[in-house]
Amino acid sequence: MNIPTIDLPRIVVIGAGFAGLQVAKKIDTTQYQLVLIDKNNYHTFQPLLYQVSSSGLEPDSIAYPIRKILHKKENTFYRLTNVEHIDTQNSSIKTAIGDITYDKLVIATGATNNFFGNDNIAKDSLPMKSLTDALNLRSKILGNFEKALNTTDLERREELMNFVIVGAGPTGVELAGALAELKNKILPNDFPDLDLRVMKIHLIEAADRVLAPMHEQSSEKAFKALRALGVHIWTKTFVTDYKDNLVTTNGDQSFRTDTLIWAAGVKGDFPEGITTEIGRGNRIITDDFCKIKGIENVYILGDAGLIQSERYPEGLPMLASVAMQQGAYLAKMFNRLARNKKTTPFIYNDKGSMATIGRNKAVVEVNTFRFQGFFAWLVWMFVHLMLLVGFRNRVVVFVNWMWNYFRYNNGLRLIVRPYKRPSKT
Repeated sequence: MNIPTIDLPRIVVIGAGFAGLQVAKKIDTTQYQLVLIDKNNYHTFQPLLYQVSSSGLEPDSIAYPIRKILHKKENTFYRLTNVEHIDTQNSSIKTAIGDITYDKLVIATGATNNFFGNDNIAKDSLPMKSLTDALNLRSKILGNFEKALNTTDLERREELMNFVIVGAGPTGVELAGALAELKNKILPNDFPDLDLRVMKIHLIEAADRVLAPMHEQSSEKAFKALRALGVHIWTKTFVTDYKDNLVTTNGDQSFRTDTLIWAAGVKGDFPEGITTEIGRGNRIITDDFCKIKGIENVYILGDAGLIQSERYPEGLPMLASVAMQQGAYLAKMFNRLARNKKTTPFIYNDKGSMATIGRNKAVVEVNTFRFQGFFAWLVWMFVHLMLLVGFRNRVVVFVNWMWNYFRYNNGLRLIVRPYKRPSKT
């Protein structure tokens, strides 16, 4: 990997998501050599992937080059590669471009989709966990309307214009609202000769309400806002199969659709070689210092790790705020260890939850304080703008949002790379 050996302890960080990036930015590289590994050369702001999918933002608005983030840090190296195996006995990592040893290892590889063992759904649905996924979904959505315009088969047209979203958490709710606004405000201008009344948006949720982790009041507000936008909501329903464009559920409902969007479940994602206790959601259980139990000098952060506490007996929520706080905490802890100072356990500061449903509509919860509507929407926008990496990205996203707000013209809606469903084997 061409990493020089120097007289400083080497910290290897796998993953440049919210947690890994915080470690890399805040670690004192006069005390450590830092090596950051990621399979992409950019950091993705995942909370806004749905806006890329729905043509509201371009992909470069929510992505930022890793090298540009770290270029001023000394003793810092980035490598673009996949990690294949971790040898904890020899403190070594095997990657696609070679092996590297570490003094301390930080695993911040996040989460991947959980299809609950359903191979048909895994193969034919469209997830939304990466920038590539979001671009695939955008191409699929726009391509379907072009195909619908040219077909004389009414059943096929309905399949092309029906969109089924599985999972009514923040991702599913926000995407459903974005698609509804496309239908109501944007697509009539792009496709004046297409009957958009045929377009249906179905949101399926296994729980008894949308945004189940949030308070019932917030769930009810989100439910009413989505219904007002024309979204069909199916609670206490879970998808059992998706085959030949037919979505089947545990109830009497079935849906014919060419586009099944999976936002229903995630699980921890980490390289092979870690043999330890695995908790709920395929997450590695750690101690209160984010260190993997029973393995020296290996730490795991964010969605891949699980810290249990009295308040969170099943582990901290899989949220960006948890990952960022853990990343900042671990960097501070390493810096203190380098100076032989005392360290303290990680304590999560819950700053609340929020979700947007569409124009002027959002729900926000901060401790026991809850509010909805226009003010909540402004708060949602401000928080997401401030969390974006890079001043340019903040300006670009803000200008896009303002332009879209006043002109109802979100994005360019280009089909640069047509989506092709994986071939059946």
